[in-house]
Amino acid sequence: MAIGIINYGMGNLASIQNAFESLGAVTFLVETPEMLSSAERIILPGVGAFAAAMKHLEEEQWIPAIEHAVQTQQRPLLGICLGMQILLSSGEEGGPCTGLDFIPGEVKHLSLRDQSLRLPHMGWNEVDYTSESPLFKDIPDQSDFYFVHSYAVSPTNNEDVIARTQYGDDFVVAIRRENVFGVQFHPEKSSIPGRKLLQNFLEYQPC
Repeated sequence: MAIGIINYGMGNLASIQNAFESLGAVTFLVETPEMLSSAERIILPGVGAFAAAMKHLEEEQWIPAIEHAVQTQQRPLLGICLGMQILLSSGEEGGPCTGLDFIPGEVKHLSLRDQSLRLPHMGWNEVDYTSESPLFKDIPDQSDFYFVHSYAVSPTNNEDVIARTQYGDDFVVAIRRENVFGVQFHPEKSSIPGRKLLQNFLEYQPC
C-alpha cells in the first residue's frame, strides 16, 4: 500500500513520513497533482495559516486532483493539524477564505475565557471520544496527544465530530465523514497513541 503525503509547501513532512515508515508502510511525497493517482491513501499535512494553505493548493492546481481522489475514487484521506482545518468549508486565519469543503463547517480562532491560558494551545492534552471511529480503535479514551494550534474547527453537523478536548473551553479535535478523516493534534509526535492512530488509518477499509 502506497501512502502519498501531499507536499504543497505547508507541512512538516519528514516526521510524518518517518512515523509511517516505522510502521512498515511504503510512503512517498506527492510533489505534483498528477502524482496523486499513485497514492492508495492520502495524508494532507499542514503548518501555518488557512488562507496561505488554500492559496498554495489553488495556485498549484491541487484541488481538482484531491477532489477526484477523495470524492470520485473514494480514497481514504487523513488531514493533520492545518491539513484538517482546510477540509472544512471556510476559515478566518489569514483573512476569510474558502476551504476544500469536504466537511461542512468553519475554522475559528480559539476564544479562551480563562485569561491565564496562553495561545497557541501547545503540548499534551487528553482527547475525549464522542463517537466510535476506526481511527481510535484500541486507543483508550482520554489518551494524550500532542497539540500546537491557535484555531479550531467548528463542523456544522455533530455527526462529523469524533473527538473533543478541553483547553479552557471545549472544542473539536477530530472529525470524520466517510473516507475523510482529520485530527487537530500531531499523531506523528504523540508517542504510542499517535503511532496506533496512524496504524489504524493504514488498516482502515472503506465500506
